[in-house]
Amino acid sequence: MRFLQRWLVLTLGILVANHLVRGVAYRSVGALLVASLLLGFCNAFVRPILVLLTFPILLITFGLFYFVINAGLLWAVGSLVRGFEVNGFWAAFWGGLVISLVGWIVNRLLGHPSDVQIRTARSDGKSRVIDV
Repeated sequence: MRFLQRWLVLTLGILVANHLVRGVAYRSVGALLVASLLLGFCNAFVRPILVLLTFPILLITFGLFYFVINAGLLWAVGSLVRGFEVNGFWAAFWGGLVISLVGWIVNRLLGHPSDVQIRTARSDGKSRVIDV
């Protein structure tokens, strides 16, 4: 169920990016669904590897290189899925930013603000644990 929700949120993000960002477009609903599925797969499996490989750059840029990784993944999906187009790096950059913002907003509205939660580990409330 969580997978379906994430896929629908990502699809909604691509729909919004299609309307707001010149250079991000889809030709059919099938292409939109395949593109969002492939982008979700890339976000789940390829992005962590890229983050690990570019960790020094991420540290130097205070995490801003993360936007470049998102753009690269969106651009790659645009080149792999027929009927889904991402015309250039800047379209991918702004499209990735819009998709991320839409995902953040929708997840907040659905009650899933983030995957990171801080909870109290002991009953006295003095110890905190970060649960991912």
